[in-house]
Amino acid sequence: MPLTFHWFLPTNGDSRHVVGGGHGSPTTASGRDRPPTVAYLGQIARAAEDLGFVGALTPTGAWCEDAWLTTAMVSQHTERLRFLVAFRPGFVSPTLAAQMAVTFQRQTGGRLLLNVVTGGESHEQRAYGDFLDKDARYRRTGEFLHVVRELWAGGTVDLAGEHLRVEDAALTRLPDPVPEVYFGGSSPAAVEVAARHADVYLTWGEPPAAVAEKAAGVTEAAARHGRTPRHGVRLHVIARDTAAEAWAEADRLLRGFDPETVRAVQEGLARSESEGQRRMLALHGGGRDGLEIHPNLWAGIGLVRGGAGTALVGSHAEVADRIEEYHRLGVDEFVLSGYPHLEEAYHFGEGVLPLLAARGLWTHPARTAVPTAGVGTRDAERPGARAVPAGAGSPR
Repeated sequence: MPLTFHWFLPTNGDSRHVVGGGHGSPTTASGRDRPPTVAYLGQIARAAEDLGFVGALTPTGAWCEDAWLTTAMVSQHTERLRFLVAFRPGFVSPTLAAQMAVTFQRQTGGRLLLNVVTGGESHEQRAYGDFLDKDARYRRTGEFLHVVRELWAGGTVDLAGEHLRVEDAALTRLPDPVPEVYFGGSSPAAVEVAARHADVYLTWGEPPAAVAEKAAGVTEAAARHGRTPRHGVRLHVIARDTAAEAWAEADRLLRGFDPETVRAVQEGLARSESEGQRRMLALHGGGRDGLEIHPNLWAGIGLVRGGAGTALVGSHAEVADRIEEYHRLGVDEFVLSGYPHLEEAYHFGEGVLPLLAARGLWTHPARTAVPTAGVGTRDAERPGARAVPAGAGSPR
């Protein structure tokens, strides 16, 4: 299966340094010099669209802007890019969520993807009025997705579940297309929900063997329900013309990690209830040494950021090699990000994606014609587009 790439919309702010937050960690404000305005996020989204990313993940939580509202606004500044909207099932009724998805599809031309986040931190859940424990939250997520999928299929739903109850629920319009559901989680309860409901099982960037083991477990569990989900990995990326340049950038980011900030973030993350977060912490142990945990896989981001804490670091060819390694183990989708998100999208999109295309692993989703002389690639995709210099619009 050809590779699919998604980028990331930094709705908690962007910078030339790592902007932290999430999973019980304090939100670091150092260097956050690019506020998450619609104008700036739209600039990132348009760059991702032109470069060939299929979608863009938008996070959820108290540490960032609301994903539904933000993507609804940013979508109006793009034409093709899909939006992988992270949301938590416990905060809205399943019938309303299904209806919201229908509206999003209709108003954007079918560009919604859903990243269902059960919520790994009870203290944050309680701030939103949710007092269930972690395992109960996963059972509620299963009920939620059951209702939503039945509604999207055109059914009328009656459910008196352990956590959710609906009567005579139905939609007057159906989504076109039905949004794909992305779902992550490393605990047994999470794997069971993924097996029953996920179209794409998404995991944070562990070494390839660990990712393959997790994916195999989900595949086996899903097979018992007659399902075959795809697999994706969430990673940061630092790709440059040479390995030396890439590692120099990783070292620059590392030098910007204040020891007190690292200590505070690690203390917060150590209290996380997330099994995936625990696995992220185990990759670096809170120290600054031995952070390359697999060739070109760097765990330094996780020192100051909750959630996805690893980055692919290397030359364009080396990063392409690591992506191909994951792909051989069954990973078809990658959700990537980098600091700052605008410039790093171009580094990856102009440096790595052409190499993967040359290897027959990737095709630009909007490529319909071969560019003619004097016409830039992005404009050759559109009939009647005016000629611009090749490469115009890329920040240098």
